[in-house]
Amino acid sequence: MALSLSNFLYSSLLLLLPFGLMADAATVTFDWNVTWVRANPDGKFERPTMGINNQWPLPLLNITKGDNVIININNQLGNQSTSFHFHGLFMNGTTEMDGPVGATQCGIPPGSSFTYNFTIDQPGTYWYHAHQRGRYPDGLRGPLLVNDLESPYLGQYDEEVLLTLSDWYHDEMPELIAKFISVANPTGAEPVPNSALINDTQNVTVSVQPGRTYLFRMVNMGAFASQYFWIEGHTMTIVEVDGVYTEPAEASMIYLTAAQRYSFLLTTKNEISSNFAFVASMDHDLFDKVPEGLNSNTTGWLVYDSNVERPTPALLDAFDAFDDFNLVPQDGQKLLTNVDYVMTLDMKMDNLGDGANYAFFNDVTYVRPKVPTLYTALSTGASATDVTIYGGNTNAFVLAKDEVIEIVLNNDDPGKHPFHLHGHNFQAVLRSDEDTGFYDPVNHTAFPAVPMRRDTVWVKPNGHIVLRFTSDNPGVWLFHCHIEWHVNSGLVATIIEAPLEMQKTISIPSDHWQVCRDSQTPYAGNAAGNTVDLLDLTGENKSPAPLPAGFTAKGIVALVFSIISALLGMVVISWYGVAPIGTSELQSAEKRIAEAGTEVK
Repeated sequence: MALSLSNFLYSSLLLLLPFGLMADAATVTFDWNVTWVRANPDGKFERPTMGINNQWPLPLLNITKGDNVIININNQLGNQSTSFHFHGLFMNGTTEMDGPVGATQCGIPPGSSFTYNFTIDQPGTYWYHAHQRGRYPDGLRGPLLVNDLESPYLGQYDEEVLLTLSDWYHDEMPELIAKFISVANPTGAEPVPNSALINDTQNVTVSVQPGRTYLFRMVNMGAFASQYFWIEGHTMTIVEVDGVYTEPAEASMIYLTAAQRYSFLLTTKNEISSNFAFVASMDHDLFDKVPEGLNSNTTGWLVYDSNVERPTPALLDAFDAFDDFNLVPQDGQKLLTNVDYVMTLDMKMDNLGDGANYAFFNDVTYVRPKVPTLYTALSTGASATDVTIYGGNTNAFVLAKDEVIEIVLNNDDPGKHPFHLHGHNFQAVLRSDEDTGFYDPVNHTAFPAVPMRRDTVWVKPNGHIVLRFTSDNPGVWLFHCHIEWHVNSGLVATIIEAPLEMQKTISIPSDHWQVCRDSQTPYAGNAAGNTVDLLDLTGENKSPAPLPAGFTAKGIVALVFSIISALLGMVVISWYGVAPIGTSELQSAEKRIAEAGTEVK
């Protein structure tokens, strides 16, 4: 079967990727107009959705390792800027193509054009998505597969199947973000998705034949929800995670956080008397409150015989997912030793002086700088090695070239968080149990000799993770939580890797400069746009001031509702024409408001 997958829009049906698609390295060009469309993937609510060339779901990118990819973007949204990040691709030597607005480029404003041009030199399962303030949950995300003629598993399967998992919101992101980062939501309760999707729809069917082996490629493109996935009556053999081949590992259930990917082999049964359900189930541990009537599951079926009924999946008493820390990279890369530099990131969720909730590394919440960080690195000469010039709210770290870097992340929060590193994958050296507290470098379990390697890993509640990588890819790279709500609330760090080397090797294309001019974004100097005194950050973008001492989230809630109640009371009094409020009543109301703000410590 011959398919032109470069322009293929995947649907709810089986996607077969024949070996014939693999060819010699080539230049592959895509022309994308980013447009609004209407979509109703869960069949419950039609809404405006961001598409490409007036279509949604977005096109599958099916690339061969070694191909040069050119994607010409024209933003026709009319009311929102955007960008694209190609999640998991290292962008070796082309950090300017990585995509995060404020880090490696300016946003592409409505009416402007921008070209991504890069070579893919790594195989595996990836995806692409907008990287600016909630654009991808509004539709801008799709799968990206890189075929490999040298795969250690080539020849061990007959066909490939693509399954994407995602969560879906009926409301658009600008409205949801405004409600989320708000004095009315001081505890930081994230909006819960309305539905779970497989292949951007529900009730997926995958037609299979008996006695054959399939390679399933799976991507969680969700904005928030991690998902458990299992196939009844079948065993999955994991062979790849996040673009890294693994030694075969059998699993009956897989857990995918937002942005993680898995590939697994599945051999079908030798008879066709039954069909089998497969299920993706959103992890309720992430939700502050499960809305009444929410269906957290979406079901699909392996269909051996279309004339046989599709069974209802069995109810589970508990989830028992495969532990990805047990995976071993197929290439046998040993534990990186002799660490040169340690990045310690203590994370928490807290409030600032505006009463809203934010996310913090080392007591700093990320705020996008006025000048994209890459452009600061390229325009400041020898000062590019001074972390100060990148701003007080970017959580910036300047790394030397070709050193062993260790990231120690301490999770001072009762939630699970998936963390993603741009430009690299990392060795997952340690993940503590829940409620273990901060990492103690002199008291920990033994590190694996050959650690699991991937680019997105989750940390357990009130626990910690230790990651290692080599700083062999000069560029500006983000390290951030991949829950979109937490990206927007500031759970982001910036890595400036070998900036003086970047100045020798990185060249910004003219159309990239032009979108900065089109959007009136400064593109030289320090984080504040100062090109004269690089240590003068006057006017830089900053977070709100800290919360006054003694205030807590619950105190803010009480204060807000007391103020609202007082104001409503005054409105009612005015509405009914009651006599003016006396001094004693005003003093009483003021006293109640003051007590509400301090009663919970």
